[in-house]
Formats: sequence, C-alpha cells, structure tokens
Amino acid sequence: MKSSTYLAGVLGALASLQSAVTLPVIFQAETEQHTLDPYPHKPRLTFKWDGTFKLVVFSDLHFGEKPEGVWGPEQDKNSIILMKTVLASEKPDYVSTSFDASVLNGDLVTGENTYRENSTLLIDQIVAPLNQARVPFSSTHGNHDNQVNITHLEEIEREQKIAPLSYTRTAPAGVGGTEGPGNYWVPVYRHFWDRAPILILWFFDSRGGVSTNPNSTVLPDWVDSSVAGWIKSESKAMELAWGPADTRGALAFVHIPPHAVQSLQTNLDSTKNPGLNADKLGGGSVQASNDPSTLGNDGPFWDALTANVKNLHAIISGHDHGNEWCAREPAKDVVFCFNKHSGYGGYGEPEWGYGVRNIVFRSPDPKKGVDTWIRLQGGETRARVTLDDTYGRK
Repeated sequence: MKSSTYLAGVLGALASLQSAVTLPVIFQAETEQHTLDPYPHKPRLTFKWDGTFKLVVFSDLHFGEKPEGVWGPEQDKNSIILMKTVLASEKPDYVSTSFDASVLNGDLVTGENTYRENSTLLIDQIVAPLNQARVPFSSTHGNHDNQVNITHLEEIEREQKIAPLSYTRTAPAGVGGTEGPGNYWVPVYRHFWDRAPILILWFFDSRGGVSTNPNSTVLPDWVDSSVAGWIKSESKAMELAWGPADTRGALAFVHIPPHAVQSLQTNLDSTKNPGLNADKLGGGSVQASNDPSTLGNDGPFWDALTANVKNLHAIISGHDHGNEWCAREPAKDVVFCFNKHSGYGGYGEPEWGYGVRNIVFRSPDPKKGVDTWIRLQGGETRARVTLDDTYGRK
C-alpha cells in the first residue's frame, strides 16, 4: 500500500510539472541544435499517461451577427453555453482550443455583420470559455473571418494577446498569399521530455471572403500555392531534426474543404460514411469553386500535403454546416472529414443540431487508428467511425 501511494504521488507530481512548465532550460540548451520548437515558452502538448490524446473541434461559431438587435447577441450567448457545456463534459486535451486540447476550425466571426471598431473584441468572447477551462487550442480562419470589418491577421493577433494557451501563429513572410497568414503546425509529444514529437497538427488558411473597407475586393478562396513549398520545406526540416516522417502521425485542419473532396459526395454510404449529409457540394462550398476559371488553384496545396505529410489520419474542414461525414479520397488515398456546425450563428436548420467533432487517439503509435464522432450539445453522439488503414476502402 505504501509503495502504491508513493508511486501515485510521483505520477501526480510529474503531471503537475507537465502542465505547469516548459522544458527545463538545461534540457533546452542540450537539445536545441537537434530539435524544432516553435513554442519554447509554452507548455508542450503531450499524450496522457495512458497513451491517449483527445481533440474537440468547434467549427463555424459565427459570432457577431446582427449586433444591433436581440437575435445576434442571443445566438452568441447560446454558442457560449454550448462551448462551456462541451468543455465541462468532454474534458479535451487540446481544443485544434489539462493537456488534451481544442480546435476552432474557421468562421469564428461573421465579419460582414459586426462593427469595424470593435470586431476583434468578439475574439475575447469566443476564447473566454477556453481560457476559463485552461484548455490549449489552435484556430483556423474562414471566409467570414476575412470581411469588410475584420481580417484573419487581426483575429490571430487578438487571440495571441488574450489567450495564454493559444497555439495559433502565422506563417513566415511570403507564405499564404493575400490575407492568408494562418499556416502553421503544432507538435504533440508522447512525453514532455521527448526530443521529437509523435504527432503533428497542421493548420492551413483557405482564405475567401473579401478585403476590408473602404476598397473591398473578393479574395481567393483556396490555400495559396506558396504554401506547397512551405509544406515541403517544413517537412524536410522535421526529418532532419527528428528522423523519418513515417515515425510521426499527422492531422490537418483547413476551413474550406479541398476541391478534390466534392466528388466523394456522390458515392456516400450511410453505413460506411455515417452522419448528416444535407449540404450539396458545389459552387463556393469547396476551395476554388466560386469561379470556373480558378478550378484547380488549390491543387499545389493538395498535392504537397498528401505527398509530404506521412501517416495523415485525416484532413478536417468546416464551412458546409449541413455535413458531418468522413470518406476516403481514392486518388490520394487520404481520409477527409467534415466538422459539426457548433455556433448558433450562420445558416442551418434546427433539426441539424449543434455540436462538435471529437477525435481520440487511443495510442501514440502513428500507425494506429483514430476514433472520431459527432457529439451534440445535449450529449447525444452519432457518426462514430475509426480512421485506420481499412476505413473507406472497398
């Protein structure tokens, strides 16, 4: 009994240390030349001691609609209630917003409806539940986050200022194209003292929307081709620092779905691809589809992602509020999943419900499958699948 009590105390002390500090200075100095660390002053994200890691994905919150009346603010209050309810019950490790987490996957704000002078203050409301729960998180940004009253960069800078556990950052200069700064990756480690991560979370900026007033112009709605070269160079740097890419797993988030997934909808099977399928994919619902002349402009990104990022468990998008399904894209042999519409703002139907996508790694082994499902605000679950080598194959 005494030894088990001692062991429990040691494990508890290590867990407290993990959640409270970054790597010791001496350890950082000894390994600095051998590793990449974009977050030297933040706690490392790690798998739990039992070998699991959980993500909760909020998508399409659409804060700030009709701020001059009652309807818009009430929608935002309902969205905050949903976030608090989910965070309290799901206890995520990392939310792509404890040491599990979360993700905010685009369209945080409806930037055409809010006011220019205080639009970034909506970010304060959105991240408040995450700050309160002390959940690390990352964000992507969508077409409604680039509008006459807001930009992706402004949202990122505000988030970085007010959310200590935000891991959102911007790409190097020249990467991302016009109004597309949010391309970055976040490492997740098996143990916080490990030299190399076991999982990489990739985040991409699909842009869209319009530029800010007074001279608003339509923005491209695809991940810029400059990101393709960046994916290649970052992947090479990771290999030099940490060894072969196939020793790590990966998960990718982008708000607007890649154009290649549009064809998947015609062959969905409600048993193999469970979940709501209420939004028909077409013009504007996937990247580079608003204008026939732009068809294929997301190709460099799509090709670079699928060719260079190994053990890619899934590419996950929002944007189309009525879809929840996952499917395998056969040409590149990768799995794509939709999120769940989380916000009470934005279009939708009451019967669709509101909720999140849960993603659970049962093992840090990058070859093992990942469980994912839709969780509604009231606790109901649906569309549960395991994303492994057999998923989506005939």
